[in-house]
Amino acid sequence: MLPQGKERCWEGAPARLKLIEMADTLYLSLWYPNLRLVALAEKVTAVLSAFAKHGGESRVYSATVWPVSWSEAPAFQRVYGNGERGAEPGQAAEDALELLHEDYAYEFQIGWSLWEFEPASGGLDARWVRQPRLVRVVAYGPLFDAGAYEQDGHIRIDFGGDAPFLDEELELDADTAKRVEENVRQLVELTTAVEKESGATARLLWSELGESLAQRLAARLGMTAN
Repeated sequence: MLPQGKERCWEGAPARLKLIEMADTLYLSLWYPNLRLVALAEKVTAVLSAFAKHGGESRVYSATVWPVSWSEAPAFQRVYGNGERGAEPGQAAEDALELLHEDYAYEFQIGWSLWEFEPASGGLDARWVRQPRLVRVVAYGPLFDAGAYEQDGHIRIDFGGDAPFLDEELELDADTAKRVEENVRQLVELTTAVEKESGATARLLWSELGESLAQRLAARLGMTAN
């Protein structure tokens, strides 16, 4: 832990990613040059604030602080709630990062809506609907989990399963192609916004699968990825 009043500076470029979670889970990793621990709250606030303009909620659902590694019990956890009960991004960041230590990670959950396919059920026809999901935004202290930020990013966004961006099990008709395209466009706009508004100098969109989302989408649409 840092002595009171001290700052820590991260150094070095992103290392090769360590892919550790569900094979179909989609992530965005963000890195910042010479990031000081005391500046982490500002970066987190900028990332969380970008969701409201790109299909997400303006308020944060929950905040959790993890000490040392993911196997430890949370040092802090607060569930604010959905909608208006949620916390403003700046307030959620302030609450969690009050416990500012170099070996802690700070996890926030925020709502984000995508088009998802609902099969026919209970007399209702199959249809596409906008469904909310909770997205995890994790900010890493430099010593958390043996320096996990080098591979996962100073901030990592866990978007959940990548099915809405591909829907590979559905017939690729005009309606499916339209909804997939809208979801992908929303994802691209959000990733561009969080990079720009938080001042990231490197970003990587990735999953456990070896192929990139762009390659898989191109294959799905019968195109050649550049």
